[in-house]
Amino acid sequence: MIYRVKVENRIFTVEVKNIHANPVIAVVDGEEIEIWPYGGGGPKAYQVRPTEAAKSTADEPAMPKKDSAPTGREAPPSPSTNAALANSAQVQAPIPGVIYTIAVHPGDEVAPGQELCVIEAMKMKNVIRATRSGTITAVHVSPGQAVQHRDVLIEYA
Repeated sequence: MIYRVKVENRIFTVEVKNIHANPVIAVVDGEEIEIWPYGGGGPKAYQVRPTEAAKSTADEPAMPKKDSAPTGREAPPSPSTNAALANSAQVQAPIPGVIYTIAVHPGDEVAPGQELCVIEAMKMKNVIRATRSGTITAVHVSPGQAVQHRDVLIEYA
């Protein structure tokens, strides 16, 4: 399904490929992102990050230029790509914002879906959760610190 979403006077085109997939793959203005829903008692929390297909290098634009012709739909990432992201040793900022709280410290054991930290962006608090179990090895941020998209927040083994 394709949606047009307005956020602070900016309109985004959002295509949700399969709402029942885990993760849900969405294309926002040409950039693929993963949305990892976590169920539980109460409201759902989401961890959002770019898919491997959407990650760019310094030589490539992050989004297609407005005057470029559409390239068609890309296939969703393979299960091995999703596994690589889920097994990453780094937790990166999915959006720019300010660290609101940190729920873990080096040496803490975490389980999949456990809260790691909260980023405040556009007056919304976004819970960042662990994608796998492990031990926290480093926390690179502190409450009140501004972070950019893809900054390393936390590392774990």
